[in-house]
Amino acid sequence: MNGTENILTIETPKLAVTDALSPAAPKLGAIDSLRHHWPEYVMEAGLLGAFMISACIFGALYEFPQSPVHQAIASMWLRRLLMGLSMGTTAIAIIYSPWGKQSGAHINPSVTLTFLRLGKIKRWDALFYMCAQFAGAVLGVLFVARFLGMELSDPAVRYVVTLPGEHGLGVALLAEFVIAFGMMTIVLNASNHHRLADYTGLFAGLLVATYITLEAPFSGMSMNPARTMGSAYSAELWTGIWIYFTAPPLGMLAAAEIYLWRRGRSAVQCCKLHHNNGKRCIFCGANGGFAS
Repeated sequence: MNGTENILTIETPKLAVTDALSPAAPKLGAIDSLRHHWPEYVMEAGLLGAFMISACIFGALYEFPQSPVHQAIASMWLRRLLMGLSMGTTAIAIIYSPWGKQSGAHINPSVTLTFLRLGKIKRWDALFYMCAQFAGAVLGVLFVARFLGMELSDPAVRYVVTLPGEHGLGVALLAEFVIAFGMMTIVLNASNHHRLADYTGLFAGLLVATYITLEAPFSGMSMNPARTMGSAYSAELWTGIWIYFTAPPLGMLAAAEIYLWRRGRSAVQCCKLHHNNGKRCIFCGANGGFAS
């Protein structure tokens, strides 16, 4: 882990520690946000890019017809279980990676938008986070396509694009809303619980694995507009794209509203999925960062 952390560390600007709740805390505009927080934006792009690289590689490994793994495992359900375990493990690794600990590992515009609604991320940081996430997703798929062109473009893999299942658009819309609602409910309740906060990434990864295994036949299991865009761009396949840009953010925002109703705004501490790690936090000002 130490070796990996050294490799992945980006030199961050030395910023004074500032109380995020203090009236004297600087209010950063677009240019200053970029100047001070660009490392976190790069990390968000890189982390979602890494997620898409993993999804493409494992998708080709399990579903490309000439893959030895595909030929050895005839059961579609078992291959989907393996895909779920692979991507759940990837999500956990991303959240607990050095970059994930610093950026907060949103890797999802729906997550960032929800924390904006909760007042835990400023608008310029939210905007740049979401732009970085979309860019990272698209570039991640394009990167793998350069090396696994035929395997990734095969109709059985189709750039791991997320598409509504045979049950129709309405079911896909509902399914995406439900899984997004469930994910944000778990994230908020775990990350703001003093005993469970350090395990938020494990819960999130377990949900990803479960959703891919059980929910994928209904909507392709996106839960993430940027993840869907990353695949759709290369596949040039836009069927039901509106579902993945509406249901996930609406599901997560609905979960946040219920959490606020039950617990209140003060119960939400920070928008990092893993906070107590010694990395700077640009959201609450911890460890050398300052809230914009």
